[in-house]
Amino acid sequence: MKKKETEAKTKALWNCVSTFGPVGFVPLAPGTAASLAIALLYKGVLFRLSLPVYLALLVFLFACGVMASAVQASALGQRDPRRIVIDEACGQLIALAALPATWTAVGLAFLLFRFFDIVKPFPIRRTERLPGGWGIMADDVLAGLMARLFLLVIFELRIVVT
Repeated sequence: MKKKETEAKTKALWNCVSTFGPVGFVPLAPGTAASLAIALLYKGVLFRLSLPVYLALLVFLFACGVMASAVQASALGQRDPRRIVIDEACGQLIALAALPATWTAVGLAFLLFRFFDIVKPFPIRRTERLPGGWGIMADDVLAGLMARLFLLVIFELRIVVT
């Protein structure tokens, strides 16, 4: 009996991680809801983290995301279920890394990340072919990196002032 309880708790934990708590159950656009939740968390508190702590959190979230999304996708019998949104959370965190916590910077990071995540220009779409949780997470990581690169250019060239 103890083993079944442990398995049930583990399954519930992976479900909670993969859906970013209740966010993955938002009926319309759960991925956008996860990105927005992260953007607001960044604006409120996450921007205060030192860069090493922020990067450690990001690596931890990515590793947990790979495992949790693989377990949940398998349990649901789907390649990349809509309710798995830990990948959007991770990608959005990448786009936001070390940005000033202004509404302009956070808003642009949100919009650019969602653009790249939805459009999936080369090579983002190709990463979805990776097996299991790797494929679920990789496209959003690349979308986050592309958004971050564009943000660096935008702010470096002072196209937009934060």
